[in-house]
Amino acid sequence: MSAGTSKSKKIIVGTVIALVLVALGLLTWLVGMPLIRFVADAERFRAWIDAHALTGRLVYLGLVILQVVIAFIPGEPLEIAGGYAFGAWEGTFLCLLASFAGSMLVFFLVRRYGMKLVSVFFSPEKLQSVRFLKTSTKKDVLFLLIFMIPGTPKDLLCYFAGLTDMKPGQWVLICSFGRLPSLITSTVGGSALGSRSYLFAAIVFAVTIAASIGGLLIYNRICKKHAEKSAGNTQEGQDSHPT
Repeated sequence: MSAGTSKSKKIIVGTVIALVLVALGLLTWLVGMPLIRFVADAERFRAWIDAHALTGRLVYLGLVILQVVIAFIPGEPLEIAGGYAFGAWEGTFLCLLASFAGSMLVFFLVRRYGMKLVSVFFSPEKLQSVRFLKTSTKKDVLFLLIFMIPGTPKDLLCYFAGLTDMKPGQWVLICSFGRLPSLITSTVGGSALGSRSYLFAAIVFAVTIAASIGGLLIYNRICKKHAEKSAGNTQEGQDSHPT
């Protein structure tokens, strides 16, 4: 391939990525954020759900799937709204079902389009921070453990999973069981708000926030530990092969 052809290809790819970013930004701003604001208005959302039983549930499933695929959209308001509108049990089930569908969709999209798609949402630095999940011999266990820690960037993990050699069946288990702890706390808290058990809701959210802060500290420590290990291995390799 000539230098001119390679340069033209890079320009085309860069242009496509820029257009995709603009399109996703517009979709998030014009569609995603208004929907999130509507869902965040818990009373209004529950009233709409009561008036549109089946349609409301299908719309909710679609919203959660959209949130997982478009990583810019926050997921917590949807999870809390699910508990508020449907109750803890149904809210958790619907949210888990949609999160699973969205996670699998992301997994197969990344398998198809690779880094071209992932780089739309995440910077090289973000991807580098979880690179150890691709090279570790225990990556499946690490994926599950990190996924289950409250506060960890699950959207990043969803996209990164598609870049590894993980089998779809393994990802099914990880993205299903891994999301349960954070989903349950959010939907239970939302359900408590819906039943006006404000003290219980406050306790649930306080515990969730504390767990998320602790989870983030643990996650950052894990990432830092593996980054230092990787840097040490690189240095050892350079020392053993002096120029």
